[in-house]
Amino acid sequence: MEHLLAEILKSQVSPDAWTWLEDQAQQIRTEPGAAKLNHCFVLIPRKTGKKPITPTSAQLVELEKNLPGAGLQDWTADRLARVWILTQIDTSSSDTYVRKIEQLFLTAEMNELVALYSALPYLKFPERWVLRCSEGIRNNIATVLEAVMYENPYPAQWLSESAWNQLVMKAFFTDKNVDRITGLDKRANQHLADILTDYAHERWQAHRKVNPQLWRLVSRFINNNNFSDLRKVYSEGDHVEKKAAILACSQSEFAPAKQLVAEAAGTTNILETLSWKSLINESL
Repeated sequence: MEHLLAEILKSQVSPDAWTWLEDQAQQIRTEPGAAKLNHCFVLIPRKTGKKPITPTSAQLVELEKNLPGAGLQDWTADRLARVWILTQIDTSSSDTYVRKIEQLFLTAEMNELVALYSALPYLKFPERWVLRCSEGIRNNIATVLEAVMYENPYPAQWLSESAWNQLVMKAFFTDKNVDRITGLDKRANQHLADILTDYAHERWQAHRKVNPQLWRLVSRFINNNNFSDLRKVYSEGDHVEKKAAILACSQSEFAPAKQLVAEAAGTTNILETLSWKSLINESL
């Protein structure tokens, strides 16, 4: 993966910046300590700038092929450069490798944290970063949270169910675009569905709106306990909420949910083009 990142990075920065990065990488690969790594990590934005990157379609296809669910949306040159530099650290000792990167986490400012959490799926010894990822979920800086959540395949692959559920709930609490969470549908689970329906009840009691995407994660777990909530959304919701209820019920094997879909006028045509992504666009 570091070769693909290098290819993309080289096309996004000046020749001088790339030469500097290559020189730093060579030293970082062989240094026993972390002095060069630490110094380089801080200096990168001054060398690369902070412009948004524009990878080619072919590069994005290759990235998806090698690391499904990963993406570079909203990444800047310095963010990509920092992630690539991390892939240059010597891996001969897992403890030394982890210690070097953990030290960066401990001293990082906001943009450095964004790069470090973005790097999780590219780091070696992935089992060693689970607690660090969980710590990132508790962070309250929006851009740091988004680095953990958006187009980042690490959480879905490595977090426990409880930690994963915490990530999804944090996304709803902080009004994040849950459609950008890699593995969102695959890791839906009954416990999360129960937590989300309780959350919906709390929102309704406070006379507040419920994100229609919430029902996306309840759809496969509709049962006697929560079907009345979907019926309520369909009966009382706005046009987007009604569509969310129909779509959720259409993805359920629960007989009353299927009946609601059958009863809803015109849903046959609606379902042909309806998706959770299209509902996000309608909500904007």
